[in-house]
Amino acid sequence: MSRVALAIAGAGVLLAAMPARAQISDDVVRIGVMADQTGTYSGNGGPGSSLAVRMAVEDFGGKVLGKPIEVVTADDQNKPNIGINMARQWIESEKFDTIVGGSSSSIAFGVSTMMKEKKKPYLIAGTVSSDLTGKQCSPMNVQFIVDTYQLANAGVTALLKQGVKSFFFITVDYAFGAALQSDATRFIEAGGGKVVGSVRHPLGASDYSSYLLQAQASKAEAIVVLNAGLDLTNALKQAAEYKLARGGQKVGVFGMTINSVSAMGLDVAQGLQITAPFYWDRDAESRAWAKRFMDKNNGVIPTYIQAGAYSAAMHYLKAVRDAGTDEGVAVMAKMKATPVNDFSMKNAKIREDGQLIRPTYPMEVKKPSESKGKYDLYKVGPEIPGDQVFRPMADGGCDFVAKK
Repeated sequence: MSRVALAIAGAGVLLAAMPARAQISDDVVRIGVMADQTGTYSGNGGPGSSLAVRMAVEDFGGKVLGKPIEVVTADDQNKPNIGINMARQWIESEKFDTIVGGSSSSIAFGVSTMMKEKKKPYLIAGTVSSDLTGKQCSPMNVQFIVDTYQLANAGVTALLKQGVKSFFFITVDYAFGAALQSDATRFIEAGGGKVVGSVRHPLGASDYSSYLLQAQASKAEAIVVLNAGLDLTNALKQAAEYKLARGGQKVGVFGMTINSVSAMGLDVAQGLQITAPFYWDRDAESRAWAKRFMDKNNGVIPTYIQAGAYSAAMHYLKAVRDAGTDEGVAVMAKMKATPVNDFSMKNAKIREDGQLIRPTYPMEVKKPSESKGKYDLYKVGPEIPGDQVFRPMADGGCDFVAKK
């Protein structure tokens, strides 16, 4: 072999032995945070989720692989045309690298399709349709918090264990409500129960009297309210006025966030049975993070959605660092290969279909006499492992994963 050939071969060996140079597109990592910032669901995530993502960036050091991290927030107003067009502008024109999404399901499906086409990670932290890791799954989706399957499974199981056999639904009229009612109905029927009726209300309704009267007249043993945010607060306040519980009917909710409990007050919310993946006062680690959040959030406690937005952003940034690039497919592979460890969960793994398998906790809203402070709201039960409440991957209908 000639000296020139030897030199070239030697250079090739040296290059192969060297670590790949970090690759950050446009010399910046851009994170978009999209959710309802001012409307019905803004208290669930909204500005608090944006704050949580900025906290994650700050805790990470403000840079990744030596490049700055930018966070931009958008108010999708719960309108698909606004949310999807904003996501398109971010991804196609402004070269965003990821979106932390807490949008309504109708927006999330459109954004998911776009992120799949552009091979950008979609970090779902607030949208709960189980189809995002099921029939409308994407290799670029990660569901970081809860979905309708998990919420319905945990909620229905708790009511069935109390002897409830007949159910009536008051459901918000859009994709989230329809998915949650469908999943809940399946669990009710599998458990030997029966749905005796249901009624749907528009998003942002203020008067629930006609819906509550229909539920009361049904004689169902449990009236389950399937909505969130201000809708849920208003519905439960009016349910308390109708004294449904005093007539022997239980009132159930799935996926209630702590801001709704705080807004209602313990006089109205006491005794409600809920499940959630995070509570600010569960242990020392959650309290320490919540205190930092509250210091930046005018003293208001974080919801589980806001805590989930932090987890999503932090796990993404770690994956960019460890992958040595912000290229979406490589980052997603690293995210799925690495367990999530933070103040809210330990060694939680992201499945191939994008579902983060994390524990949840049964909680009961305290009586006023049991509370020791403004935000001392829940009694927390023992951990329920994630694999007991999330849908088995083989049952989801996700087209790119092998049945397991």
